Amino acid sequence: MTSSSLWRPLPPKLAEALEPELEAVANEIALAIGHEVPEYAGPLEGAFGRGLRTGVTEALHRFVSQMRGPGSAGEAGRRAYIALGRQEYRVGRTLDALQAAYRIGARVAWRRFARAGYAAGFSQETMTELAESIFAYIDELSSESVEGYAQAQAEHAGERQRAAAALVGALLAEPPGEVDLPALAAAAGWRLPKRAAVLVCATGALPGIARRLGPEVLHAQYRGIGCIVIPDAEGPGRRSALGPAVRDAHAAVGPEQELRQLARSWRIAAGALSAVGSQTLVIADEHLAELLLAESAPVIERIVQLRLSALAGLTPVARERMLRTALAFVQRQGNASAMAIALDVHPQTARYRIARLRELLGYQLDDPAARFELEAGLRHCLAPPTA
Repeated sequence: MTSSSLWRPLPPKLAEALEPELEAVANEIALAIGHEVPEYAGPLEGAFGRGLRTGVTEALHRFVSQMRGPGSAGEAGRRAYIALGRQEYRVGRTLDALQAAYRIGARVAWRRFARAGYAAGFSQETMTELAESIFAYIDELSSESVEGYAQAQAEHAGERQRAAAALVGALLAEPPGEVDLPALAAAAGWRLPKRAAVLVCATGALPGIARRLGPEVLHAQYRGIGCIVIPDAEGPGRRSALGPAVRDAHAAVGPEQELRQLARSWRIAAGALSAVGSQTLVIADEHLAELLLAESAPVIERIVQLRLSALAGLTPVARERMLRTALAFVQRQGNASAMAIALDVHPQTARYRIARLRELLGYQLDDPAARFELEAGLRHCLAPPTA
């Protein structure tokens, strides 16, 4: 229902009968609100009381003026009640107190207006229409205040999210900038911890994961991916909460670090997110070897060229067999019995393969530096493709 439709059944002369009552009605409403609504029980002689009476008087005049024609009250009244809703949010209250005040105002106004209307000779039907209009008008005022409250809430959320994004950027910057972290944290409504870890995920999954992890985390987009800073990530229950929060999303969490080293946690988590694609939640510390191989791919590929070129001429089946034999050799220091167990072959077969391996790779098998490079290259060649 629009505001103009509320007043059409009411005769304009009713406004003349009600106007002399407005000052007394405003005072009675203000007193009733101060008495019945604890949040508004401040001294009515001060600024609070003046503001309350001004608001009530504005509402009454706006109501009566509408009887003379739609739109006669103008946009100013609407702005006033949007502003009341905004004010309730700013002082940290819900809308319960304001809506209670509106209901009290409607009750008092109807009682006084009914007396004045009957005294002026208006019919029961007109008084019934007046009652309906009063309570519809209160609903309208409440809607305007709800709109103002929602506006202030959204603006505050936007401000906090911008502050959170700035804080995340400052925490993960390399090198760290000259930033007032406590001030940024206060603006974001977040308490700075001594240590934290970073969880990364796709931006679409970010709001849900952050919501399920609770209000203690800080979240924002950073360099194109979702980023969640988890305070005291190694504390009791923290690790076990990650899986249910991530659910089916693909995410990775880096190691806990002091705040000045938090960028390291972010780098490791971001690397693990792309390097390990077979899990929903990747604990980066459990995949450091895979991460090292992925992060050093150009170097590892060059090692493969230098150290394993002798295997290039073999058939695919023979090449894979020798790659696995070589990896078992370097990991078990050439022990044929241990290699046979790892490869699930007879020890004599393992010794035969070792001999063949020496023909192909020669001195590299006995050089510690070469064996280190060989293991990296062999892991790279035998690693399953990432998703």
